[in-house]
Amino acid sequence: MMRATGVVRRIDNLGRIVIPKEIRRTLRIREGDPLEIFTNHEGEVILKKYSPIGELSTFAQAYTDSISQLLGKTAVVCDRDQIIAASGAERKSLQGQEIDKKMEDMIEERRSQVAQSGDKNFVNITDSIPFYAQAAATIICEGDAIGAVMILDNDKNSKLGENELKMVTVAADFLGRQMES
Repeated sequence: MMRATGVVRRIDNLGRIVIPKEIRRTLRIREGDPLEIFTNHEGEVILKKYSPIGELSTFAQAYTDSISQLLGKTAVVCDRDQIIAASGAERKSLQGQEIDKKMEDMIEERRSQVAQSGDKNFVNITDSIPFYAQAAATIICEGDAIGAVMILDNDKNSKLGENELKMVTVAADFLGRQMES
């Protein structure tokens, strides 16, 4: 469903149009972000934020399914805006959710980590579901941080360690290499 914004802009002599700052902020569009351009039979031009990881959603889903089945924990793959693939008990609640700003910062900083709730570097992936332990690795493609792979546990007594960190690091590396080929 499309919403009218009340904003009208003219195309300049180079064919450019400025997307207003408030719309960019609301849709989390940053300078340099790729946008896909669509048209329809009614003459509408539609801009959609492009997610390179979205193209790997089948691979990402297979990877999260495998990790979740092996460990019995929640596994997710996200891009810099939302969760692309999720497996485990919270799958339906997480799929397509917007990620937390701190999670976005972790990706931007290219951090990989194991953390428990209460640790200074612990980040919730979303505001909607609390998790208490995490292992996370950033997905790098052609030098850009484009997303993350995470193992999450909502058991307050859970501790994740080096094995889980290695598992998400391998998954992140695999998905980054798939994007490059």
